[in-house]
Amino acid sequence: MPDTTALDQATSMIEKAWPQPIEVLEVLAVRRPCDDPLLRSAMHIRTALAITDNAAAVYQERLHALTRPGYVPAYYELERIVSSAADLRVALAESGAHVQAIRRVVEAREASLTADRGPAPTLSRAAVARSGLVPHALGRLSDQPVPAAAVGPSAPASGPRR
Repeated sequence: MPDTTALDQATSMIEKAWPQPIEVLEVLAVRRPCDDPLLRSAMHIRTALAITDNAAAVYQERLHALTRPGYVPAYYELERIVSSAADLRVALAESGAHVQAIRRVVEAREASLTADRGPAPTLSRAAVARSGLVPHALGRLSDQPVPAAAVGPSAPASGPRR
């Protein structure tokens, strides 16, 4: 069984996506939440993962104590063994879901960074500039005349009635 926990995996994913130590990222997520909402989301999920990971460790320790070699559990302890095993499975499944959620947040961050670098923002700015929709300074009028609105009867919204 590997020594790395789900929390360790999530921490390394976050530190790799935002190249800073987790302690610095925790402070950034709290002090400037609007600067990077994806970081804030990842840190919230990591907090939930820390709680779930701790619960999984407690359930696992309880299960190991109840099933240690040479120990014969009493009849009333069988229910504790079964419930601890079920709780452990749930906690591990929740941990996996939290890690998957952090993975999706990291992928969204990578996608947003590559979208910002691509030609789309440059092309959209050029298209806006060519279209004449560039905002003018306040108090200045545009050199282009404003087209007149079409006047006349409006067409019916639906086809002819039968």
